[in-house]
Amino acid sequence: MGFQVDQKMTNIMIEKAIVECADSIFAGDTLRMRQSLLQSHCEHCRCVAQSLVRQLGEYLGQVDQTVKAVFHYEPVEIPGNEHPGSSEPHVGINLIVWVERKSAALNALIEALETALQNSQRQIGCASATPKCFALDVRLASDLEVQDERGLGLLVRNASIRSLPVWERVMQSQPIPHAAETEQPQVILPETFDPELIPESRLLEHALSIENIPPQERGMLEHHLTELKVILIRRIISDQLAYINIAKRWFSVRDLAEIHRRKIGLGRIGGKAAGMLLAANILNEMGDDLLRASYCVPESFFLGSDVTYIFMAMNGLMYWNDQKYKPENQIWDEYPQIKQDFETGKFPPEILVELKDLLERVGNKPLIVRSSSLLEDNFGTAFAGKYDSHFCPNQGMPAENLEALTLAIARTFASTLKPEALLYRRSKGLQDYDERMAILIQVVQGETYGRYYLPHGAGVAFSHNLYRWNPQIRREDGFARLVWGLGTRAVERVGNDYPRPVALSHPTLLPDDTPEAIRYYSQQYVDLIDLKENTLKTLPVHDVLRPDYPALRFVTQLERDGYIVTPRSRVMQDEISSLVITFDELLRRTPFAATLSKMLRLLEKHYHSAVDMEFTVRIPDPFALPPQMQITLLQCRPQSLLKQTAAGKIPEMLENEDIVFSTRFMVPNGLVENIRHVLFVVPEVYFSLETDRARKELGGLISQLNAILPEKSFICIGPGRWGSLNTDLGVYVCYSDICNTGALV
Repeated sequence: MGFQVDQKMTNIMIEKAIVECADSIFAGDTLRMRQSLLQSHCEHCRCVAQSLVRQLGEYLGQVDQTVKAVFHYEPVEIPGNEHPGSSEPHVGINLIVWVERKSAALNALIEALETALQNSQRQIGCASATPKCFALDVRLASDLEVQDERGLGLLVRNASIRSLPVWERVMQSQPIPHAAETEQPQVILPETFDPELIPESRLLEHALSIENIPPQERGMLEHHLTELKVILIRRIISDQLAYINIAKRWFSVRDLAEIHRRKIGLGRIGGKAAGMLLAANILNEMGDDLLRASYCVPESFFLGSDVTYIFMAMNGLMYWNDQKYKPENQIWDEYPQIKQDFETGKFPPEILVELKDLLERVGNKPLIVRSSSLLEDNFGTAFAGKYDSHFCPNQGMPAENLEALTLAIARTFASTLKPEALLYRRSKGLQDYDERMAILIQVVQGETYGRYYLPHGAGVAFSHNLYRWNPQIRREDGFARLVWGLGTRAVERVGNDYPRPVALSHPTLLPDDTPEAIRYYSQQYVDLIDLKENTLKTLPVHDVLRPDYPALRFVTQLERDGYIVTPRSRVMQDEISSLVITFDELLRRTPFAATLSKMLRLLEKHYHSAVDMEFTVRIPDPFALPPQMQITLLQCRPQSLLKQTAAGKIPEMLENEDIVFSTRFMVPNGLVENIRHVLFVVPEVYFSLETDRARKELGGLISQLNAILPEKSFICIGPGRWGSLNTDLGVYVCYSDICNTGALV
């Protein structure tokens, strides 16, 4: 026969059966079909079995020329033969194959089919399934048995057997056409085409049938393929027109099918996931071989945006949905209760099953649950830092890991109603938009070092450099903030620490290159995952660094005899306290800066906008010559930029009493006009406040002034960093407290 049975073939059969049953039961919605199978709807399993009967019959007839016909039979109960106490219904797939003669080869093929099908049954995922559900029982009836009406030859006449023909050999009167003469695949367009009613799986199947036709032969179908891609992008990824206008050029239908396969639940995957995937496709298509080999994206999964409402409805939380229309004070007062309500919510069983499968797939790798709302990371509305993301170390027992994952998702759902997010939407005229929270679940990028898990480097990069501390720095080459460990310290710019600033045109150039300044403005703390304690931690860098850290010379330098030097030999334990995080060797000896700059320029060109991106960096082999690196793209979005204006002219010979404030430090370009008020927090008075609560109450007063004063008519000047969570390091405010100010100093 020349045919071999493998697991892949029976897996495809079951997948095809599920699609066929979804067409007949749920109008093509394969997700609902899978969910019904997970929930042990036996009548739907029978539909799958009936499809398998047909497929198996056709397969046996095609692979063995001695097969004349295939019948499906189900034994029926004969009165008086019931077994007391037996109520189990007949299960399994039962076939009778009429053959010219019985053969060992056909028997071996059937045995292989039986084994493979039993293994493939597991992909259905029904908790109530038994090995009998899709057990395959194939019996052979020879020509002689049929002619003599004995044995299985009586299959159509025996009252205790119900048999139905599944496949029958038809003699061909025409010769089989040569392969070169076969017709091209035909695509039949539906007479009525409503993209809102057709399930995504059907749209994908239809679009793939066109995409599989060679481009030069598509003809008038090319425009229909574009239409289908736009519909699929809008339904699966994003409904933002600015995004769709770019994305339709870069996504293939196969890309969209892969996204759909990794999506859990209904709805879109949201802005953060959309930006990452678009950037990856642009780099894959436009980057050269060296660039494509130098970057990757993390393993990612998507929780659809409609799951938010399903979760809220299931847990009686829909009454919070009008939160965006309430007064600001009420929004703030009620948020703690919202968080508590969401944290105690339960998830639909079908979602839990898929999340459990996800955890089994990734093993014990740490995960991050990232917000990916429909408005997030869009053109003009970045929502940077407005929603929550949560790390899941994922080192417990399976039930503990699932509980931690669902809690992280629930907390991220709750952040849709955070005061900072609602008030930001209000200020941007987006209050009436039906904002929903999708979830991006990613494997955390990093390496295990002892009990800790962290990347060699992480950060955020910008295609436009707004911080030119030296005239030779080229603005168009980009800028990055780089930290050791998890990138939270670079993205969130915590008040008690400093990332390494990198001008990508001159990566080793520092704003101040004195040893004292390099040490003072270096990273002091590292964010990492403690695998032993199964938690996220922030630790002093010198508590984690050891002489045996593989990437030590790429990440650190030594302060020795008043100089900052790169260690050329093994660092001793007593020198750990003299290490300084500079990334000098990474920037000097690897193509990191040049590669990152090239990525940013490509993305900016095809986004038609400046961009910023989050990333991690890894040194695969710290001892290789020359050393190489790999960048992981985590996120990409349009970069927020100030409007280009002519340089302001500062009057000469100003008297001291006419100068409100001045600085010799680096500042980005910008011009604010028509300032009528200065909101000044006197540093001495602020730090004389004895309690943390008193300092935070000051933030409430600033918020009141922010609401009263005309928009952009004032600037705020205060000690430390505005928005710092630590009141010892700056003024504690959030976005809504200072959203009307023209500038922060």
